[in-house]
Amino acid sequence: MENTENITPENNFENRLDLTEFKDVTGKIKSEIGKIIVGQDQMIELLLIALLSDGHVLIEGVPGVAKTLTAKILAKTIDVKFNRIQFTPDLMPSDIIGTTVFNQKTSEFEFHHGPLFSNMVLIDEINRSPAKTQSALFEVMEERQITVDGTTHLLPPPFMVMATQNPVEHEGTYRLPEAQLDRFLLKINVDYPTLEQETEILMRFHKNNDRLDLSAINTVITPAQLAKFKKLAHQVIVENHLIEYIAKIVQQTRESADLFLGASPRASLAVLSCVKSYAAMQGRDFVSPEDIQYITPFVLKHRIIATPEKEMEGISNEEIIKDLIASVEVPR
Repeated sequence: MENTENITPENNFENRLDLTEFKDVTGKIKSEIGKIIVGQDQMIELLLIALLSDGHVLIEGVPGVAKTLTAKILAKTIDVKFNRIQFTPDLMPSDIIGTTVFNQKTSEFEFHHGPLFSNMVLIDEINRSPAKTQSALFEVMEERQITVDGTTHLLPPPFMVMATQNPVEHEGTYRLPEAQLDRFLLKINVDYPTLEQETEILMRFHKNNDRLDLSAINTVITPAQLAKFKKLAHQVIVENHLIEYIAKIVQQTRESADLFLGASPRASLAVLSCVKSYAAMQGRDFVSPEDIQYITPFVLKHRIIATPEKEMEGISNEEIIKDLIASVEVPR
């Protein structure tokens, strides 16, 4: 795959959008996160893409690979309200949404906001809670609002859910409903660090007297700036033949004999939104086919279900998606 990061206005044509500040600020956010997090560049990049695309992320990885810590640090770089929720089997919908309480002094019922009333919400081990609690997330993730006792409460932008789950421990967990998985813009799989990266982690930890100091993380961006950058990313140019390319790839998931469930039009919209943000982060005001090929697996892999035969063969969703992309002619 061609590396599109080296495509610049100088060796192609002059940008029609001024993305200087956009690229500078996203670079600063990466630098702030890099003060604590070693490696995991792809996870950080995809989190920023989701943030700029106004979407939610599902982060999957074994314990101890900095899923939660990275999400916390990202929230710290933005001047917004942040809440963390630990999902457990006994967690009820009212524990995260809030509840109506009778005030004896005023003789009126008052609604007390739950932790979902925030800008950035980190949900640890999202698959620990049963379907009743999972369903409480449907409305807020899709519509950015919470309805309780017939009253709808709108959440001010930005609003982003970052959820983590462990792929190897299944005891006491619940499978996420397909309807909820579809509401996550991206799924990020976090791998172990390399030997060099783990050595650097140990060196930093030793140098800091065996503790993590998050006070060094600076706020980089305000909600107003973030809203401006989202609008800027939306203006990134996508040629008609590339829009058709996205549609053809997603269409292939519905026609493939390897898949029991294909992706919905929401997936196509997600790819389109993400590739615009990704291109803007590279300092480009146009999308290339390589952008689409890079982003699409992160959008599709949690939205499709392989046939039982493919699962028995040990074929992963990522492998199926890679083959589907390769089967669609690349527009030039």
